[in-house]
Amino acid sequence: MSRAPILLDTCAAIWAAEPHGLSPGALEVLDQADRDGIPVLVSPITAWEMGMLVAKGRVALLASPMTWFSGLLETGVQLADLSPSILVEASFLPQSRLRDPADRVIAATARALGYRIMTRDRPILTYAAAGHVQAIAC
Repeated sequence: MSRAPILLDTCAAIWAAEPHGLSPGALEVLDQADRDGIPVLVSPITAWEMGMLVAKGRVALLASPMTWFSGLLETGVQLADLSPSILVEASFLPQSRLRDPADRVIAATARALGYRIMTRDRPILTYAAAGHVQAIAC
């Protein structure tokens, strides 16, 4: 098993809050990470993306997006660094067909910091299959 930290994509962060949202394999990876002291992180861009999803009516929350994001952090998920260099690198991802700005930032974060991305997002999984990032399907 890889000891690299796990970076939750926005979809993984959303599904992690649901009782049966993540696949059994993804839940096992998270349980093993917890047992091994491997960090599970979320990017600040996820707060922005969740705000956009709620504003566009694509996701319904019982609380505000910021309250939801704060609650995620209260579960022990850590906040990933988001430096200006990562933001610039998101503009220059090699062979990228990632069109979503949040996906680009998450991929750049994973590349810069050596994280594995937990996601259901097909473009990120395809990018990982091409060898540009590590990903865990959830």
